[in-house]
Amino acid sequence: MKLAFYGTGYVGLVSGACFAELGNDVICVDVDPERLAKLAKGEAPFYEPGLSELMERNIREGRLVFTKDGASAAKDADILFVTVGTPSLPNGEADLSFVYQVAETIGKNMVGFRIVVNKSTVPVGTAAKVRRIIADQLKARKVNYEAAVVSNPEFLREGQAIYDFMHPDKVLIGSDSANALDIMYQLYQPLERPNQVIMRTNNVNAELIKYANNGFLATKISFMNELSHLCEKVGGDIKVVGKAIGLDNRIGPRFLQAGAGYGGSCFPKDVKALIQTMEKNNCPASLLHAVELVNEQQKKSLFPKLKRFVPDLDGKRIAVWGLAFKPKTDDTREAPAITFISQALEQYAHIVAFDPEAMDQMRRVFPKIEYAKNPYDCLKGADALVILTEWDEFRQLDKQKMKSLMRTPVIIDGRNIYEPDEMKALGFSYASVGR
Repeated sequence: MKLAFYGTGYVGLVSGACFAELGNDVICVDVDPERLAKLAKGEAPFYEPGLSELMERNIREGRLVFTKDGASAAKDADILFVTVGTPSLPNGEADLSFVYQVAETIGKNMVGFRIVVNKSTVPVGTAAKVRRIIADQLKARKVNYEAAVVSNPEFLREGQAIYDFMHPDKVLIGSDSANALDIMYQLYQPLERPNQVIMRTNNVNAELIKYANNGFLATKISFMNELSHLCEKVGGDIKVVGKAIGLDNRIGPRFLQAGAGYGGSCFPKDVKALIQTMEKNNCPASLLHAVELVNEQQKKSLFPKLKRFVPDLDGKRIAVWGLAFKPKTDDTREAPAITFISQALEQYAHIVAFDPEAMDQMRRVFPKIEYAKNPYDCLKGADALVILTEWDEFRQLDKQKMKSLMRTPVIIDGRNIYEPDEMKALGFSYASVGR
């Protein structure tokens, strides 16, 4: 099939490259000439394991191309994916302006029957709005083409996006057009397995499921983070508690880890947007408000732990390991590291930070802090280490060497990557989350 993707962020670029890998002809549209030049050479504009190699192979074999010409893409492709950003507005509502701009472009330029796929995360009712925008443009052109709108939300994890695309828990396709559902099923059929379900529904259900999915996962994280404070008070261990809860097959083990709070491009904005949608429809959102509040409080919870060991931060050298909101990505959006570093700088600490992938991104937020070449360099002369992202390379470093490099061996482990008894036996002053 011939596909077009409007937007080359995580969703559009990963999905486009993966569909090309499955043998489809894919056009990716973006408005940034500098970005397009890099994409054409197979250079991904963000860190995602395996993506550049996937791009290079499909560019070389002629199945993946990049263009600024959204009008031609609407004419040439049969299925048009909307994969632009939907950032949060100040009130938490999703900004759909880019989605609507793409819908206008499609309506002004499509020829013949087209399937228009909302793959961006959008609130309920967006498919109907996109359908109206396209219909208005077709009416103005005095043509009688049909556009079937499909809601096909993504469930890709940054850092494992290619695997998640090729091995999905579920593929969700929602539309009021039976023909469009049949064609989308054919497109995704190579991914279908007994445990990889292609689920058909209508637009409204598909739009609701995406937000409900992320809202529930965020709720699990905030529940564990809230419970972690009780564990600290009474001498419990949140990792043991979480493991036991996860053994209940009604709950499952994923997303039952306490830490420094969730961040990234999905959970924060999707929880906010779901709250806004519920309140617009006069539905209370008490639980989701609490989920959001717990997460914001959790991001601030490591700072008091540091202050217990280093009461006066003025001029103190604080090492930070991990800047991305999670490992295997360079994404720093809503990352707990931003909250912590801001708190420390307000008390005149000297921050030296290391992250395997996210330092260039964080320089845009904190251009004046110090960035280290590797984890050990980050520790030289440090008065404390704060761990904010659970990169694997941090787990088995030489702890005696770590201790020898630091001025004072203080570790605040915001991701519970070390065992408290071991660290204390090695002579570290150590604090973690919920343990």
